[in-house]
Amino acid sequence: MSTPGQRTLAPAERPSWTRRRLDRDRALGLRLTVAAIAAFLVLVPFALLAVLVLGAWPPLHRLDAAVTDALHGYALDHPGWVRFMTVWTDVFAPMPLRAAALVLVIWLVRRGARRTALWVAVTMLVGGLLGPLLKLLVGRDRPDLLDPVARAAGYAFPSGHALNATLAAGVLLVVFLPAVRGGGRRAALWAGALLLAALTGSSRVALGVHWTSDVVGGVLLGTAVVAATTAALPTWRRPPDDAPTRPDR
Repeated sequence: MSTPGQRTLAPAERPSWTRRRLDRDRALGLRLTVAAIAAFLVLVPFALLAVLVLGAWPPLHRLDAAVTDALHGYALDHPGWVRFMTVWTDVFAPMPLRAAALVLVIWLVRRGARRTALWVAVTMLVGGLLGPLLKLLVGRDRPDLLDPVARAAGYAFPSGHALNATLAAGVLLVVFLPAVRGGGRRAALWAGALLLAALTGSSRVALGVHWTSDVVGGVLLGTAVVAATTAALPTWRRPPDDAPTRPDR
Protein backbone atom coordinates (compact mmCIF):
# COMPACT_ATOMS: atom_id res chain seq x y z
CA MET A 1 0.00 0.00 0.00
CA SER A 2 1.15 3.49 -0.73
CA THR A 3 1.10 6.17 1.99
CA PRO A 4 -0.12 9.72 1.35
CA GLY A 5 2.43 11.77 -0.53
CA GLN A 6 4.11 8.65 -1.86
CA ARG A 7 4.13 7.90 -5.62
CA THR A 8 3.22 4.53 -6.98
CA LEU A 9 5.57 3.39 -9.71
CA ALA A 10 3.54 1.74 -12.50
CA PRO A 11 5.28 -0.33 -15.17
CA ALA A 12 5.78 1.59 -18.38
CA GLU A 13 3.39 0.55 -21.10
CA ARG A 14 5.22 -1.25 -23.91
CA PRO A 15 4.14 -0.12 -27.40
CA SER A 16 2.58 -2.76 -29.59
CA TRP A 17 4.63 -4.50 -32.29
CA THR A 18 2.71 -2.66 -35.02
CA ARG A 19 3.26 0.70 -33.36
CA ARG A 20 6.98 0.02 -32.93
CA ARG A 21 7.34 -0.95 -36.60
CA LEU A 22 5.52 2.14 -37.85
CA ASP A 23 7.08 4.62 -35.43
CA ARG A 24 8.86 7.38 -37.33
CA ASP A 25 11.47 7.62 -34.58
CA ARG A 26 12.47 4.02 -35.31
CA ALA A 27 13.69 4.62 -38.86
CA LEU A 28 15.09 1.13 -39.40
CA GLY A 29 11.91 -0.65 -38.32
CA LEU A 30 9.79 1.61 -40.49
CA ARG A 31 12.00 1.10 -43.55
CA LEU A 32 12.09 -2.66 -43.15
CA THR A 33 8.32 -2.80 -42.72
CA VAL A 34 7.73 -0.69 -45.83
CA ALA A 35 10.19 -2.85 -47.81
CA ALA A 36 8.50 -6.07 -46.68
CA ILE A 37 5.06 -4.74 -47.63
CA ALA A 38 6.40 -3.56 -50.99
CA ALA A 39 7.88 -6.98 -51.71
CA PHE A 40 4.57 -8.66 -50.93
CA LEU A 41 2.56 -6.19 -53.03
CA VAL A 42 4.85 -6.72 -56.03
CA LEU A 43 4.78 -10.51 -55.69
CA VAL A 44 0.98 -10.53 -55.91
CA PRO A 45 0.79 -9.24 -59.52
CA PHE A 46 3.77 -11.42 -60.45
CA ALA A 47 2.02 -14.51 -59.09
CA LEU A 48 -1.19 -13.56 -60.91
CA LEU A 49 0.72 -13.06 -64.16
CA ALA A 50 2.44 -16.43 -63.74
CA VAL A 51 -0.93 -18.12 -63.24
CA LEU A 52 -2.29 -16.49 -66.40
CA VAL A 53 0.78 -17.60 -68.34
CA LEU A 54 0.50 -21.16 -67.03
CA GLY A 55 -3.19 -21.22 -67.92
CA ALA A 56 -2.53 -19.80 -71.40
CA TRP A 57 -5.17 -17.12 -70.83
CA PRO A 58 -6.38 -16.20 -74.34
CA PRO A 59 -6.54 -12.38 -73.88
CA LEU A 60 -2.96 -12.35 -72.60
CA HIS A 61 -1.78 -14.53 -75.47
CA ARG A 62 -3.49 -12.28 -78.01
CA LEU A 63 -1.92 -9.18 -76.50
CA ASP A 64 1.53 -10.78 -76.48
CA ALA A 65 1.15 -11.95 -80.07
CA ALA A 66 -0.07 -8.54 -81.27
CA VAL A 67 2.89 -6.70 -79.71
CA THR A 68 5.39 -9.27 -81.00
CA ASP A 69 4.00 -9.20 -84.53
CA ALA A 70 4.07 -5.39 -84.65
CA LEU A 71 7.63 -5.13 -83.35
CA HIS A 72 8.84 -7.96 -85.53
CA GLY A 73 7.48 -6.27 -88.62
CA TYR A 74 9.25 -3.05 -87.62
CA ALA A 75 12.50 -4.95 -87.02
CA LEU A 76 12.39 -6.56 -90.47
CA ASP A 77 12.09 -3.12 -92.07
CA HIS A 78 14.76 -1.44 -89.92
CA PRO A 79 18.02 -3.41 -89.68
CA GLY A 80 19.75 -0.50 -87.92
CA TRP A 81 17.21 -0.77 -85.13
CA VAL A 82 17.94 -4.50 -84.86
CA ARG A 83 21.69 -3.85 -84.59
CA PHE A 84 21.16 -1.30 -81.84
CA MET A 85 18.85 -3.61 -79.90
CA THR A 86 21.30 -6.49 -80.34
CA VAL A 87 24.24 -4.50 -79.01
CA TRP A 88 22.21 -3.20 -76.08
CA THR A 89 20.85 -6.63 -75.12
CA ASP A 90 24.36 -8.12 -75.29
CA VAL A 91 26.03 -5.37 -73.27
CA PHE A 92 23.39 -5.52 -70.54
CA ALA A 93 22.90 -9.28 -70.55
CA PRO A 94 22.79 -11.13 -67.20
CA MET A 95 26.46 -12.19 -67.20
CA PRO A 96 27.93 -8.69 -67.84
CA LEU A 97 25.62 -7.25 -65.17
CA ARG A 98 26.74 -9.91 -62.69
CA ALA A 99 30.37 -9.16 -63.50
CA ALA A 100 29.70 -5.45 -62.88
CA ALA A 101 27.98 -6.33 -59.60
CA LEU A 102 31.04 -8.35 -58.54
CA VAL A 103 33.29 -5.36 -59.24
CA LEU A 104 30.92 -3.20 -57.20
CA VAL A 105 31.00 -5.69 -54.31
CA ILE A 106 34.81 -5.67 -54.28
CA TRP A 107 34.84 -1.87 -54.38
CA LEU A 108 32.37 -1.63 -51.50
CA VAL A 109 34.37 -4.07 -49.38
CA ARG A 110 37.56 -2.08 -49.99
CA ARG A 111 35.70 1.07 -48.93
CA GLY A 112 34.57 -0.63 -45.72
CA ALA A 113 30.89 -0.88 -46.74
CA ARG A 114 30.66 -4.60 -46.02
CA ARG A 115 26.95 -4.71 -45.19
CA THR A 116 26.08 -2.97 -48.42
CA ALA A 117 28.43 -5.29 -50.33
CA LEU A 118 26.67 -8.28 -48.76
CA TRP A 119 23.30 -6.89 -49.77
CA VAL A 120 24.43 -6.43 -53.39
CA ALA A 121 25.80 -9.97 -53.55
CA VAL A 122 22.70 -11.55 -52.00
CA THR A 123 20.33 -9.54 -54.21
CA MET A 124 22.05 -10.54 -57.44
CA LEU A 125 22.46 -14.15 -56.29
CA VAL A 126 18.83 -14.63 -55.19
CA GLY A 127 17.50 -13.10 -58.40
CA GLY A 128 19.95 -15.11 -60.49
CA LEU A 129 18.76 -18.36 -58.92
CA LEU A 130 15.03 -17.58 -58.95
CA GLY A 131 14.92 -16.73 -62.66
CA PRO A 132 16.09 -20.09 -64.08
CA LEU A 133 14.07 -22.00 -61.47
CA LEU A 134 10.85 -20.24 -62.42
CA LYS A 135 11.60 -20.73 -66.12
CA LEU A 136 11.72 -24.49 -65.53
CA LEU A 137 8.55 -24.46 -63.41
CA VAL A 138 6.52 -22.44 -65.92
CA GLY A 139 8.04 -23.98 -69.05
CA ARG A 140 6.76 -21.35 -71.48
CA ASP A 141 8.02 -21.46 -75.06
CA ARG A 142 9.54 -18.43 -76.71
CA PRO A 143 7.96 -16.78 -79.79
CA ASP A 144 8.31 -18.91 -82.91
CA LEU A 145 8.69 -16.47 -85.81
CA LEU A 146 9.00 -17.38 -89.48
CA ASP A 147 11.83 -14.93 -90.16
CA PRO A 148 13.52 -14.26 -86.80
CA VAL A 149 16.06 -11.47 -86.39
CA ALA A 150 17.55 -13.05 -83.25
CA ARG A 151 17.53 -16.36 -81.41
CA ALA A 152 17.69 -17.39 -77.76
CA ALA A 153 17.72 -20.74 -75.98
CA GLY A 154 15.69 -21.91 -73.01
CA TYR A 155 12.25 -21.11 -71.72
CA ALA A 156 10.66 -17.67 -71.81
CA PHE A 157 8.97 -16.73 -68.52
CA PRO A 158 10.27 -14.67 -66.78
CA SER A 159 12.80 -12.82 -68.92
CA GLY A 160 16.27 -13.22 -67.44
CA HIS A 161 17.48 -10.03 -69.10
CA ALA A 162 14.59 -8.00 -67.64
CA LEU A 163 15.02 -9.61 -64.22
CA ASN A 164 18.77 -8.96 -63.96
CA ALA A 165 18.50 -5.46 -65.41
CA THR A 166 15.89 -4.63 -62.77
CA LEU A 167 18.13 -6.06 -60.05
CA ALA A 168 21.03 -3.94 -61.35
CA ALA A 169 18.82 -0.84 -61.45
CA GLY A 170 17.77 -1.46 -57.85
CA VAL A 171 21.39 -1.91 -56.80
CA LEU A 172 22.35 1.39 -58.42
CA LEU A 173 19.61 3.23 -56.55
CA VAL A 174 20.16 1.63 -53.16
CA VAL A 175 23.95 1.98 -53.21
CA PHE A 176 24.42 5.40 -54.78
CA LEU A 177 21.20 7.37 -54.23
CA PRO A 178 21.93 8.12 -50.53
CA ALA A 179 25.32 9.59 -51.52
CA VAL A 180 24.03 11.76 -54.38
CA ARG A 181 23.30 15.40 -53.56
CA GLY A 182 21.20 17.72 -55.65
CA GLY A 183 17.84 17.15 -57.29
CA GLY A 184 19.29 17.08 -60.79
CA ARG A 185 21.81 14.37 -60.01
CA ARG A 186 19.30 12.27 -58.16
CA ALA A 187 16.87 12.59 -61.07
CA ALA A 188 19.65 11.56 -63.49
CA LEU A 189 20.40 8.48 -61.38
CA TRP A 190 16.73 7.52 -61.32
CA ALA A 191 16.48 8.06 -65.09
CA GLY A 192 19.56 5.92 -65.73
CA ALA A 193 18.27 3.08 -63.56
CA LEU A 194 14.83 3.14 -65.17
CA LEU A 195 16.34 3.30 -68.66
CA LEU A 196 18.54 0.30 -67.90
CA ALA A 197 15.58 -1.83 -66.81
CA ALA A 198 13.08 -0.61 -69.40
CA LEU A 199 15.25 -0.66 -72.52
CA THR A 200 16.91 -3.98 -71.68
CA GLY A 201 13.54 -5.62 -71.23
CA SER A 202 12.12 -3.97 -74.34
CA SER A 203 15.06 -5.16 -76.43
CA ARG A 204 14.04 -8.76 -75.81
CA VAL A 205 10.56 -8.15 -77.20
CA ALA A 206 11.89 -6.03 -80.07
CA LEU A 207 14.20 -8.89 -81.11
CA GLY A 208 11.35 -11.39 -80.94
CA VAL A 209 12.90 -13.68 -78.31
CA HIS A 210 10.44 -12.90 -75.51
CA TRP A 211 6.77 -12.13 -75.08
CA THR A 212 5.82 -8.82 -73.45
CA SER A 213 4.46 -10.64 -70.39
CA ASP A 214 7.85 -12.34 -69.97
CA VAL A 215 9.50 -8.95 -69.61
CA VAL A 216 6.80 -7.64 -67.28
CA GLY A 217 7.24 -10.76 -65.15
CA GLY A 218 11.01 -10.24 -65.02
CA VAL A 219 10.63 -6.63 -63.93
CA LEU A 220 8.07 -7.53 -61.25
CA LEU A 221 10.21 -10.35 -59.90
CA GLY A 222 13.34 -8.20 -59.87
CA THR A 223 11.52 -5.44 -57.99
CA ALA A 224 10.21 -7.93 -55.45
CA VAL A 225 13.69 -9.39 -54.88
CA VAL A 226 15.21 -5.94 -54.30
CA ALA A 227 12.45 -5.06 -51.82
CA ALA A 228 12.67 -8.42 -50.06
CA THR A 229 16.46 -8.40 -49.63
CA THR A 230 16.30 -4.83 -48.41
CA ALA A 231 13.81 -5.97 -45.78
CA ALA A 232 15.79 -9.09 -44.85
CA LEU A 233 19.29 -7.62 -44.49
CA PRO A 234 20.33 -4.67 -42.28
CA THR A 235 21.54 -2.53 -45.17
CA TRP A 236 20.46 0.69 -43.53
CA ARG A 237 22.01 0.09 -40.10
CA ARG A 238 25.51 1.12 -41.04
CA PRO A 239 28.33 2.68 -39.07
CA PRO A 240 29.48 6.10 -40.32
CA ASP A 241 32.35 4.61 -42.32
CA ASP A 242 30.07 2.04 -44.01
CA ALA A 243 29.24 4.29 -46.95
CA PRO A 244 30.51 4.05 -50.50
CA THR A 245 31.58 7.69 -50.59
CA ARG A 246 34.02 7.50 -47.68
CA PRO A 247 37.48 5.95 -47.80
CA ASP A 248 38.80 3.38 -45.33
CA ARG A 249 40.30 4.61 -42.12
